[in-house]
Amino acid sequence: MRLITLVIMLIPALTSAQKFTVSGYVKDAATGESLIGSAILNKRSMQGTTANVHGFYSITLVRDSVNLVYSYVGYSPIQHVFVLKRDTTIDVFLENANQLDEVVVAGSRTEEIQEMTQMSSVAIPIEQIKGLPALLGQVDVLKILQLMPGVKSSEGSTGLYVRGGGPDQNLMLLDGVPVYNASHLFGFFSVFNADAINRVELIKGGFPARYGGRLSSVIDINMKDGNMKELHGEGSIDIIASKLTVEGPIKKDKTSFIVSVRRTYLDAITQAFVRVENPDARFGYFFYDFNTKFNHIINKRNRIYLSTYLGDDKVYVKDVSKQTYQKYRSEFGIRWGNIITAFRWNNVVGPRLFSNLTATYSRYRFKLYSEEETIGTNPNTGVETTTRYYSEYFSGIRDWGLKLDYDFVPDPAHYIRYGAGAILHRFTPGAFTYNLAAGRPDTTVGARKTDALETSIYVEDDIKMFENLKVNAGLHASAFNVDSRWYHSVQPRISARYLITPVLSIKASYASMMQYIHLLTNAGLGLPTDLWVPSTGLVKPQRANQAALGLARNIKSDYEVSIEGYYKKMYNLIEYKEGASFLNTTSDWQDKVAINGKGESYGSEVLLQKKKGKVTGWIGYTLSWTNRQFDELNNGKEFPYKYDRRHDVSIALTHEWNKRMDFSMAWVYGSGNAITL
Repeated sequence: MRLITLVIMLIPALTSAQKFTVSGYVKDAATGESLIGSAILNKRSMQGTTANVHGFYSITLVRDSVNLVYSYVGYSPIQHVFVLKRDTTIDVFLENANQLDEVVVAGSRTEEIQEMTQMSSVAIPIEQIKGLPALLGQVDVLKILQLMPGVKSSEGSTGLYVRGGGPDQNLMLLDGVPVYNASHLFGFFSVFNADAINRVELIKGGFPARYGGRLSSVIDINMKDGNMKELHGEGSIDIIASKLTVEGPIKKDKTSFIVSVRRTYLDAITQAFVRVENPDARFGYFFYDFNTKFNHIINKRNRIYLSTYLGDDKVYVKDVSKQTYQKYRSEFGIRWGNIITAFRWNNVVGPRLFSNLTATYSRYRFKLYSEEETIGTNPNTGVETTTRYYSEYFSGIRDWGLKLDYDFVPDPAHYIRYGAGAILHRFTPGAFTYNLAAGRPDTTVGARKTDALETSIYVEDDIKMFENLKVNAGLHASAFNVDSRWYHSVQPRISARYLITPVLSIKASYASMMQYIHLLTNAGLGLPTDLWVPSTGLVKPQRANQAALGLARNIKSDYEVSIEGYYKKMYNLIEYKEGASFLNTTSDWQDKVAINGKGESYGSEVLLQKKKGKVTGWIGYTLSWTNRQFDELNNGKEFPYKYDRRHDVSIALTHEWNKRMDFSMAWVYGSGNAITL
């Protein structure tokens, strides 16, 4: 890592000595929140850059008079005109604006869109997500992403099937930490509380080298940092749940916090109906989310963050009955949930070099339990006899992670990112415990815990090769150690953008991906009974290759339209064999699966977006095919995958009548899903 840093830092020495760097942060003037992806453009040379996921930017220019324009969707742009004589730090605070300057913003926004090499990607403003229709009042990030072309979904489920991939092939990140199960209420809602979120980005292809470990998509979600200026709160009481968010400064412009809580009261509602039918019975269901984040600016160069997420679902049935000489109590329940923690340290090493060190902890756990207790009294002696039985089926995955990332911007023609990371996994792929005498389980049957180490290193460069050609090229190398066996891979990634005209560009990409962990899922169940398992000597890592080609065009600065075609091939997929059950703990999970499966997915996507004005939203269309083939299933013949849906149309629109009232609608059409019994 030191050698890579040294080599990269020597690049400026080979360029002109009369260049200086302008760097700093772009933030919301009212809250101090980082404005991720803000555009910075020097209008004199038409060279630009964007702020990273922490709001930091860096642009190196020739010593001269500069005219820097800072812009972000939904905010009034700011200009700084000055003579650049030395390295300069400028922190910029943009004001939220209802009506933007159409001329200025159109120019800078067009430049930003056409400059991007990234394709198959969409970032949805959180305010737009909140403005769209919500099931039972619960605004849901994943439900909105399901309205995007290339993303398949099922009714009443938060699962995402992106370009023919399964739900385990999506890398869901919350402040850089992988989320292994993102569903509440058996898939009707996701764990992401929109009130605590700053930014959401979906990447379906052309993956930058900094991402790895999954085949089909990246869903990168950043929590709010917390208001640095003043105490602020918001909350709501909906049909099935209530939520409250409070954020504010601990020390103004220095330290801030945000706390967001959400809980359902379905258990209280259902109890009233159940008691009418059976006074001895109790039935309930609830889920809760608890997000916190603390953010402290140590000095101009150093900043630390601590973010956490806790969430649980529980459904239970209780029965309590009393007779003259006997008392009976039983409970059956299912519980699942996540714990996610991230500690980040941002360091501005120099005006052109930014580092981010992240330490993470993540745990997902699923438990199905049954408990019975009978207390009998001998009518002759009065002696009580107690009989107890407890059984529990549980599975889960736990991660400890450490990652170091660098952003290096030697000049506007290069944006270099590089870094390394490691994750220590512990898999518990399904075990059954029971006890016939006491309240605690003492006997365990089933799969053993398995530890595995996953490491990675990457480097990528966003290069402006010619006036009209820009390329993002990189390598992602990774390794996986489990049971004294090593797997490794080198994955090339490349994306290119060529400007045909100032408002029309053609883009192409290729990405090789490797995934070392698998998800065993019962396709017919609506329960979170999925088992995360590692690659082993028998079960190889999944891998995929994807190529895409597309056109993007701006229309009158208000509209963006894009069309993409893609082809993806997947290898080493796994599925349950016919008749296999996750509850069968007498055999190892490896004996229950069909291995070395192949997958193929291809199609085209069209997206028309409008991001500003009274009416905003998008129209998307997908035409696609996706198939799977296993030697041990369907007599070895190819069959349609679960969400092989030929046609998919989605419309999502919001109209702002005035500052107090708006109207929104979402409409979806999909042709039939294939079912393979």
